Amino acid sequence: MQGKVTWVNDLTFVGEAGSGNSVVMEGGRTNNGMRPMEMILLGVGGCAAYDVVSILQKARQDIISCHCELNGIRPDTTPSPFERIEMEFVVRGRGLKESHVARAVELSAEKYCSASIMLRNAGVEIVHSYRVEEA
Repeated sequence: MQGKVTWVNDLTFVGEAGSGNSVVMEGGRTNNGMRPMEMILLGVGGCAAYDVVSILQKARQDIISCHCELNGIRPDTTPSPFERIEMEFVVRGRGLKESHVARAVELSAEKYCSASIMLRNAGVEIVHSYRVEEA
């Protein structure tokens, strides 16, 4: 995996991944882009949500939507790394089996989500929960 981050102006940067996709980042002064720590939080949510949806699709669950609500807790110090990340998956579908959703969340947390496993191994407490909604 490769990437490049280029300074644009003030505290604004453009990050470009080896895939060719790019994102604007900034340090919080102008709100022209995402802050780097926001990107880490969203990356963890995206990685885990991808797993949950993929697992449920393979289990032939009639999933209509899924989103992951995230809360990252950081100290008021410098540096300010995440101490805890709370992830709640909201899965909506027809006739979803709660046991399948629970298992998908568990598999993501324990086996598949590289981002959350990496952060957990670095000492970040990561808490997973879910809600199942009937469509």
